[in-house]
Amino acid sequence: MMDLLGIQDFDPFCAELTAIFERIQPLAEGRVATYIPQLARANPDTFAMALCTVEGKRFALGDSQVPFSLQSTSKPTNYCLVHEELGEEVVHRHVGREPSGRVFNEISLNAKGLPHNPLINAGAIMCCSLIRPDLGSADRFDHVSHTWERLTGGTRPAFNNAIYLSERQSADRNFALAYLMREHKVFPPDTDLMETLELYFQCCSLELDAEALCVAAATLAAGGICPLTGERVFSARTVRNCLSLMASCGMYDFSGEFAFAIGLPAKSGVSGALMVVIPNVLGLCLYSPPLDQHGNSVRGVAFCRALVERYPFHLFDILAGMGRAD
Repeated sequence: MMDLLGIQDFDPFCAELTAIFERIQPLAEGRVATYIPQLARANPDTFAMALCTVEGKRFALGDSQVPFSLQSTSKPTNYCLVHEELGEEVVHRHVGREPSGRVFNEISLNAKGLPHNPLINAGAIMCCSLIRPDLGSADRFDHVSHTWERLTGGTRPAFNNAIYLSERQSADRNFALAYLMREHKVFPPDTDLMETLELYFQCCSLELDAEALCVAAATLAAGGICPLTGERVFSARTVRNCLSLMASCGMYDFSGEFAFAIGLPAKSGVSGALMVVIPNVLGLCLYSPPLDQHGNSVRGVAFCRALVERYPFHLFDILAGMGRAD
């Protein structure tokens, strides 16, 4: 039996997830990302699932302690950071909130000359320009890293310098996006473009494992309160706006299909990470490096499809009484 505010029978629920995981694991479709050379070294057989409920219950399967770089799964946190510190109005003077309908690194801006949303590369670079520009580079990075530590209930992310160097050396398109935005004069005054890009590359190069990232997702599911510590990390308003963007923009140019078929706020990264938020219930992390043509984890998306076929987690299942679990 499922409860909208939690999971009443946790052990049977975990048994169902195990069956789904074992059914999805043999999938051999997709290709590991190669446009960042260091990511091409990932083991395509790696597969992990981890969850944390809003009450702090945890469950993990597979390679759940294998670290991976956050890549684009860092973007919701950076958006929440600047939203919390500057407010909605200020942030959205510099970045839009509409799906782009295009690939995540396409060189394009909206009709106002702004990046389309914070969850594609241009918008994420813009958000990095807004993160505590009054601080020095080292302190800005520490500020982001410490926020992740609070989100995960005490796990400080590692930093993968090889990923960072690889990211930086293959960043022509991100440099082009930054210069395009500077040409349109949409950065805050006195933005240091190189420092902003460095922070963006550093955020993408932070490392967690599935067991830690699912706690961060659960903090969003709980409206900004970490289930493991009880600390309020972000306000409910910040989280609401972030989840709205994740629901509409979090899966690159697959976001509309994901919203239609799965109906959950999510954010993917080209490392193969996928964080999923089931509001008021749990946070979920899936990690499997082979990606589909949109840049999303093949096994991760397949797991999500199977999950909402079994349980009424789609945000609109409640409207039609479409619950699937006994």
